[in-house]
Amino acid sequence: MTTLIRMLLAAAAGLAAPATLAAQCTPDVLVAYYSLTGHTRQLADAVAAGAREAGGRVHLQPVDSVALDVLLAADAVIVGSPVTNATMAPAVQQFLMRWPHASGAMRDKLGAAFVAGGGLSAGEETAQLAILQAMLVHGMVVLGGADWMSAFGASAVTEEEPFDSPGAVAAQFLAKARGLGERVARVAARLRCGG
Repeated sequence: MTTLIRMLLAAAAGLAAPATLAAQCTPDVLVAYYSLTGHTRQLADAVAAGAREAGGRVHLQPVDSVALDVLLAADAVIVGSPVTNATMAPAVQQFLMRWPHASGAMRDKLGAAFVAGGGLSAGEETAQLAILQAMLVHGMVVLGGADWMSAFGASAVTEEEPFDSPGAVAAQFLAKARGLGERVARVAARLRCGG
């Protein structure tokens, strides 16, 4: 039986063709980040790779390059920032402040956060929570990382021993970022397809 006949029969039966169904279930995942030293960009790349592996259609962009139509079309938005004074960087805060609020356009989208900070107690969790708090104000549904060790999302320590490898983010932090991307894309696909 040809593909065309199968598609026509599926349409006649009120069912979506497999390729169409797969396309309908593919979530759009926006990974928006700001990076000063390249560490947050490395995390963003890992988050995006995890989301792609889980079947997401990923848009990886710096926060100052995200167009409103890309933001609004996303099923999930994962925001990354370097830790600045125990919170998100000003550029990330400006990005979040540009989101449409009154229209409710962000309501019920998935949201998640990732950050890169200098030390073990340098404010990674408070920076993540600041991003998640802004998402909650917009009515988003926020997700943490893949397990309890990344409850608020993904984070990396970049300047304190033994994690102070010049220019590189340690492998365990990249794995957490990949896990965050995978989880967000999987949940977004389930929500998109009603499963």
